[in-house]
Amino acid sequence: MPKSDIHPTWYPEAKVICNGEVVMTTGSTKPEIQVDVWSGNHPFFTGTQKILDTEGRVDRFMRKYGMASSDTSEKKGKSSEEKKDT
Repeated sequence: MPKSDIHPTWYPEAKVICNGEVVMTTGSTKPEIQVDVWSGNHPFFTGTQKILDTEGRVDRFMRKYGMASSDTSEKKGKSSEEKKDT
């Protein structure tokens, strides 16, 4: 048996609230938990995540370590050939 009067009150049906809507229930020491982000509206879990490539960092990394795809090398080759023809 746990000692009496040293443990917080346990709420087995605590409500998790996001944007004024109850999104789930869980056990907690608080009856209500207010959250801004949960798995139902987080971009990673909803599949709407956008990867931003600022300043071409991914392309620069790929070129630096020789991982450039064949598509990009073909495009570069074609553009240089087009310049020679004109």
